[in-house]
Amino acid sequence: MKATKHAISPTRNENYAEWYQQVVRAADLAENSSVRGCMVIKPWGYAIWEILQRELDKRIKETGHSNAYFPLFIPKSYLEREAAHVEGFAKECAVVTHSRLVQNEKGELIPASPLEEPLVVRPTSEVIIGESFARWIKSYRDLPLLINQWANVVRWEMRPRIFLRTTEFLWQEGHTAHATPEEAEEETRKMLEVYRTVAEKLMALPVIPGKKTAAERFPGAVETFSIEAMMQDGKALQAGTSHFLGQNFSRACGIKFIDKEGEEQFAWTSSWGVSTRLIGGLIMAHSDDDGLLLPPRLAPIQVVVLPVLRGEKEDASVLASGAELCHVLGQKCHGGEPLRVSFDDRDRRGGEKNWEHIKKGVPLRVELGTRDIAIGQVTFLLRDGGGKQSMAREEFVEAVPRLLGELQERIFAAALALRRERTIRVKNFDEFREFFSSGNGFVEAHFCGDGAIERRMREEFSVTARCIPLETEGNIGPCFADPSRQGPITLWARAY
Repeated sequence: MKATKHAISPTRNENYAEWYQQVVRAADLAENSSVRGCMVIKPWGYAIWEILQRELDKRIKETGHSNAYFPLFIPKSYLEREAAHVEGFAKECAVVTHSRLVQNEKGELIPASPLEEPLVVRPTSEVIIGESFARWIKSYRDLPLLINQWANVVRWEMRPRIFLRTTEFLWQEGHTAHATPEEAEEETRKMLEVYRTVAEKLMALPVIPGKKTAAERFPGAVETFSIEAMMQDGKALQAGTSHFLGQNFSRACGIKFIDKEGEEQFAWTSSWGVSTRLIGGLIMAHSDDDGLLLPPRLAPIQVVVLPVLRGEKEDASVLASGAELCHVLGQKCHGGEPLRVSFDDRDRRGGEKNWEHIKKGVPLRVELGTRDIAIGQVTFLLRDGGGKQSMAREEFVEAVPRLLGELQERIFAAALALRRERTIRVKNFDEFREFFSSGNGFVEAHFCGDGAIERRMREEFSVTARCIPLETEGNIGPCFADPSRQGPITLWARAY
């Protein structure tokens, strides 16, 4: 059911940035904290994160990794060990310099007890985990070491936006050590594929896996890989990254092992992560002017049953029938898990409850009244529109997994169609300039990898090289900005 009375205002086409904020608010996902740049993730938003986390955690463990936890605070000297790393993160770091507060004669709290060494609040954990790896690894028999951490990190954001860029956010970060570079790079690509699968199968979010250009690599990495998604305004979102770190962090942290020949070697390492910015991507990729639109596999509530109550004695039978329907539906499965069903019998007006679930993106809403019960039917609405449908009750119960599966596929197909529609391949700079002068989207162009050209594109058009898509990695041709040089197809876009 589409609506205008309760529609998000402004619409996507009028003011995309404000529309995004209004969707977050209408769906009751999160709110700004009193601490600038930080957010409070509310129950509905956190329930989405928990499903995403659970699926990722399962797949991470299936690939042989174990979860651990490492300190929030990193000695400043640790961060300084890897030059490119400290240079890349120094401007984003929050630093603790004192251990306690005391009151002065005015009753004001002031810092006291300076620390011997300042502590950095982790922006990422390569160096602190590397310090542990250096203690744990002695022999080739200790390898590979495959560790994952679920944690919060802090990066001081100048222009925060809920979920997309916040000073504190939640994520997982994997860290591994290997005996050979081949094993470490294989790990890097394997975890990128895990991210791609979760994005596409769970989030219905089509992504492009690729390798970053030298200018866009993670600080201290030999190679960085990412998955890039298109949002509905044509901008890109980096939805996950995986880094082949070579021996850079092993040398900085002293991660050594004795190989089979009895020689001492530095380990080869990787790191990889995704964060709560995926929820921001979910909102921008799928939602509409009625609010959030959730792919069924990611919805905390997949089916909500709304009893139509009239304040009469028949209400008791409606409530009993609705509760029984919820119980039966809860025995069915979708995506390998029992259906997540809710019975909304709260003492509120039916229209108010209906619109709450629309704005929260619940995939399937059932309206159950005395007439439906009398004739043995169910009236339902799918979140992506199409109006009310009716079906015999028993037929509906059997059809729900199929209906949700088809909705999941339609959401993915719509996002993929948009990406294809707004992606072009250009041969020269004039075509590149013409495209980005008129709007947003993805441009594919051969690129020689010159960092000066990347800086020019960023300064003139606010466009960055997103990645070198893996599927076209071997496609070499004349650079769009300098035809005298050759390079692979590279994906360009404005990005969040």
